[in-house]
Amino acid sequence: MKREKIGFIGIGKLGLDCAEVMAENHDVWGYDIYPRQSDTVNVCGIEELCENAEWIFIAVPTPHAEGYDGSVPSSHMQPRDFGHDAVYSAIDAVNKYAKTSKKVVLISTVLPGTTRRNFITRLDPKHQFLYNPYLIAMGSVKWDMANPEMVIIGTEDGSLTGVAGELITLYKTMMQNDPRYEVGTWDECEAIKIFYNTYISAKVGIVNMIQDFAMKIGNINVDVVTNALARSTMRLQGPKYMTAGMGDAGACHPRDNIALRWLATEYDLGYDLFDTIMHAREIQAKNLAEFLVKTANEANLPIVIHGKAYKPDVEYCIGSYSTLVGHYVKELGRTVRYVDPLADDKTEVVEDISGPAVYLWAHNRKITYEYTGDQQDTTPYVTIAGGSIIVDPWRKLQTVGNIKVIHYGNTRGQ
Repeated sequence: MKREKIGFIGIGKLGLDCAEVMAENHDVWGYDIYPRQSDTVNVCGIEELCENAEWIFIAVPTPHAEGYDGSVPSSHMQPRDFGHDAVYSAIDAVNKYAKTSKKVVLISTVLPGTTRRNFITRLDPKHQFLYNPYLIAMGSVKWDMANPEMVIIGTEDGSLTGVAGELITLYKTMMQNDPRYEVGTWDECEAIKIFYNTYISAKVGIVNMIQDFAMKIGNINVDVVTNALARSTMRLQGPKYMTAGMGDAGACHPRDNIALRWLATEYDLGYDLFDTIMHAREIQAKNLAEFLVKTANEANLPIVIHGKAYKPDVEYCIGSYSTLVGHYVKELGRTVRYVDPLADDKTEVVEDISGPAVYLWAHNRKITYEYTGDQQDTTPYVTIAGGSIIVDPWRKLQTVGNIKVIHYGNTRGQ
């Protein structure tokens, strides 16, 4: 095994432990603006680090201003981005002191788009750059570092470049498990890290909300409820519903959220997650409608929604996300038609479409019923004329001939 020469800019509460894990198998230099001590990391000045290291990991904090950490009430405060000054200083130091090309790896948490917008333009182009945020937590940093659930590696275009492959090889020298490697664009990997954290916050918020209801209503042990949900691996704790596409729909889910809004008010819960969920659902539908209208206006084509019932193979239109999108299409001044042979509500449903149109591919049978083992895909409800444009929110269809497919939700390269 080759001993790599590794530098860590930022050996504070997280960086030092990470550097010491790497130092078990490699030569590691560490620099921090505050005095640090280590038995295995060569603590040194920034110039010495940049001179000796071939890999330079930037592990500096990206803090908010005081009062934004959640230890005191902050939901009322003006939203603001992370602070990037420490990252800028680290990049400037690499530019100043690294005389040869280095492999620069940023592990600090930033918002999606930050690297491409703020950091790459600042870094000397002779250096190779990766975005590689860690999923580690204080109290178990070294264990988390050696036993990660996944390793996130961001490159400019999302491809597994040479230096990304080298980083994987480096990590394999220190891992105690066999993690999966998630490679994407800088922006995608920034999003993976930040939404991983937010997903945890949302789960904690929901189970604690159930706890609040238990205290308000009575005769409820929160653990009975949350344990039942935690064991529900078919839909709740697995990949089901993790493909972005059409919004939540059907006879139960929207109705249940509206009813729970009433319950939260009735028992004076003090907050209303259900209103937020329903409002987000409506804005998401409006965003999709706006994209449909923009696409149709540019192409001078009518708008057709492929699927009116709330999901494939059923007739029920109650709670349909398709009709919610259609509502906003009409609100934006366009006519909408639906194609769906089973829909029980025949309003605006037609049996055939003559000529090209912009289609919203609302129904995707394979994704809807994948958890049952049924792999049959959706058969088009009508013949799609040449010159049509299909907006596919599931991102599964491919352009065929002169029928163009737009993958809604994939903006790589845009």
